[in-house]
Amino acid sequence: MNITLEQFGIDRLSSEDRLSLIDLIWDSLPEDAPCTPPAWHLKVLEERLAEADANPGAGSTWEEVKARLWKSK
Repeated sequence: MNITLEQFGIDRLSSEDRLSLIDLIWDSLPEDAPCTPPAWHLKVLEERLAEADANPGAGSTWEEVKARLWKSK
């Protein structure tokens, strides 16, 4: 299936509307739909996990992240 953004007018949507569309499409998938991530996604995850394991103190806690997000609003 070769679908383009232009065919559906997606290229004319705002970033916020595109994200809402992603949510709608994701939520429309049946729970038992096969979902196999592409190999490059798995590679990036492996790299990030290795980075986190090598330097566990480099990240932020969930509470710190939430505080930063609320502060930026």
